[in-house]
Amino acid sequence: MHAYANPTRFLSLARPLTLWLLVAGILLIGCGSIYGLLYAPADRLMGDSVRILYIHVPTVWLAMGGWTAIAIASIVQIAWRHPLAAVAARAVAVPGALFTALGLITGSIWARPTWGTWWVWDGRVTSVLVLFFLYLAYIALANASGEKGGVSRVTAIFGIVGAINIPIINRSVVWWNSLHQKASITVSGSSIDTAFLWPLAINVIGFSLVFGAIVLMRMRGILAETKVEARLKRMAAE
Repeated sequence: MHAYANPTRFLSLARPLTLWLLVAGILLIGCGSIYGLLYAPADRLMGDSVRILYIHVPTVWLAMGGWTAIAIASIVQIAWRHPLAAVAARAVAVPGALFTALGLITGSIWARPTWGTWWVWDGRVTSVLVLFFLYLAYIALANASGEKGGVSRVTAIFGIVGAINIPIINRSVVWWNSLHQKASITVSGSSIDTAFLWPLAINVIGFSLVFGAIVLMRMRGILAETKVEARLKRMAAE
């Protein structure tokens, strides 16, 4: 875990990996979206409105995955004081909030023809909205902490506590009488027809790779900003 604790060593890996993740992700999203939007069949019940799910599902997946990453990085920061854990948590927050917002927007677009309304206070929808506000609160705490190279201990604890919402999102369609459809993919298998599953899986992988590239770019930017600030402080002290 500490093999890449040195920023120089981390950056030597992150620079080429960022480009590879970004290019591979864009190609996969292009392939999955073209097939899903143009060639995959319409759903028997939802018709062509099902096609928004090729964007909606990956964004919500990454909204949840982003906060999970923040929680894990926060645990590593507090327990092992890993120097890059706080940087990683801070780097995830903004793209996590962005993908959560995209998930809410695409969900509303899908809900209008399916449910007859843009918004309902459904258990799944409401818990994802709470996640969006948690991201905003985390970003505000991180910016207020004054830790240019990462986040404070208080912010890290908030990242861990906020993870309570992730299983709530996951189980909301089971715990409450939900308009949102039940989980179609579980550990026991998938109930989605392969004509829909393959482009969806390709887009999930593609969006995940792009998300990873954005996080690496933000980590590199945070480390560069910290390096410049440290240099300016040394120059001021001379």
